[in-house]
Amino acid sequence: MKTAIYSGSFDPVTKGHEEVIRKSLKFVDRLIILITGNTNKKSWFSLEERKHMLSLVTANSPRVEIDAWDGLLVDYMTKRDVDLIIRGLRAVADYEYELVYALTNNQLSDGRIDTIFIPASRETMYLSSSGVREAAAAKAPLTLFVNDKIAEFVKTRAAELAAPIKN
Repeated sequence: MKTAIYSGSFDPVTKGHEEVIRKSLKFVDRLIILITGNTNKKSWFSLEERKHMLSLVTANSPRVEIDAWDGLLVDYMTKRDVDLIIRGLRAVADYEYELVYALTNNQLSDGRIDTIFIPASRETMYLSSSGVREAAAAKAPLTLFVNDKIAEFVKTRAAELAAPIKN
């Protein structure tokens, strides 16, 4: 049984993330969606909220597991005995960035861990979680970017963050 890990911040999960999940399930038996921390990003959603949103958009996929990890990806993969990483690519810049991580993870694992890149479709190649947050803050229609099941949740968070702080 082949298992792979698809890691990211998923803050929030986009239709592009969903596309990578769907495509991954064509060639792996099980996919662990791993929410990882990124110290360079200010999150809109808590870990539990991101898990909840991912569970909503993957509810019909029993081969998906959602987990979280706040350490080296290689350590998690060793703990779970998984040797395949899935990464989505939107543009050439993504490839350059992701290639460095793929090579680093391979080296840190003594060649045990490999990475597969899945290119985005034309419909999702522009999507990013930060772009979705910007669109939400500008009150743009979100169903172009995120699943209907979480659009209202993202809109609500944007409104909460825009509200003035009361003393």
